[in-house]
Amino acid sequence: MGIRAPGRSPRIMDSRDIHTPVLLERCVELLAPALERPGAVFVDATLGMGGHSEAFLKRFPHARLIGLDRDTDALRIAGERLAAFGDRVTLVHTVYDGIAEAVASAGVRRVDGILFDLGVSSLQLDVADRGFAYAKDAPLDMRMDQSAGMTAADVLATYGEGDLRRIFERYGEEKLAGRYARAILAARAQEPIVRSGRLVEILSAATPAALLNAGHPAKRVFQALRIEVNGELAALERALPAALDLLNLGGRIVVLSYQSLEDRFVKRLLAEATASTSPAGLPVELPEHAPRFRLLVKGAELASDEERARNPRATPVRLRAAERIREAA
Repeated sequence: MGIRAPGRSPRIMDSRDIHTPVLLERCVELLAPALERPGAVFVDATLGMGGHSEAFLKRFPHARLIGLDRDTDALRIAGERLAAFGDRVTLVHTVYDGIAEAVASAGVRRVDGILFDLGVSSLQLDVADRGFAYAKDAPLDMRMDQSAGMTAADVLATYGEGDLRRIFERYGEEKLAGRYARAILAARAQEPIVRSGRLVEILSAATPAALLNAGHPAKRVFQALRIEVNGELAALERALPAALDLLNLGGRIVVLSYQSLEDRFVKRLLAEATASTSPAGLPVELPEHAPRFRLLVKGAELASDEERARNPRATPVRLRAAERIREAA
């Protein structure tokens, strides 16, 4: 049966038809030692349509899930998908930086496993009217939570040249940021930029001919707009430290990143958490200075060639994971 949101066009027919969880077996393998415990609690901080969570609930029949997502469509679809697991599932409408409050509201103090699958979801990419995909002409919305906040069209209509350049450089790492910002200001003086197709036209026209074959000219700008609209990096910078604080001794966290800005932050935070804080020159490390976590993988793991061929959205993924080995002082 199809899924229809009130007052809106038909949505996804079946989430399993379009959503293939990335690195699913590896995530299960890494989190298994923590989730095999009786009464284990698992947080899926980026629930999406529930593909990862469904697998975990099946593999670990005594585990409980707290699933978070800011996207009401995703929560509705995941809720239907996970309904068979009954009271083992608690779903919370929140951005992932609300993880501590969400866990507390579920009556839980500490958890055993946490998964972050960052970036834009299959649902958001595949439903054209969300405006995330530069390959599909649609209203420039890009909000993961369509119940609140400014849209990408609002950003393009109200930000000055300097602010547009800043977000394109910082969040898109776009070398033509200034050129694109000027082109957008010139175009919006003629008419509002409200559809993704029009934005792609503007960016393509502003791209030097020699660079048109060096990747789609809209890719980095669309990424930057999405991150700005949803405050993704700021939320991640608050969410990951809170998540680490929630883990029980022996608890594990897995983070899947899809772009370099996210992965650099995850790498830096886990490096700090797994490092000794002993002052230089001490002959013996005092217990209170010992690392709180240990890394579970060396560097960042990538998807296999086989998985990339099967699921192209796994191509840019970078997996990092850690385990709590000491309680906080």
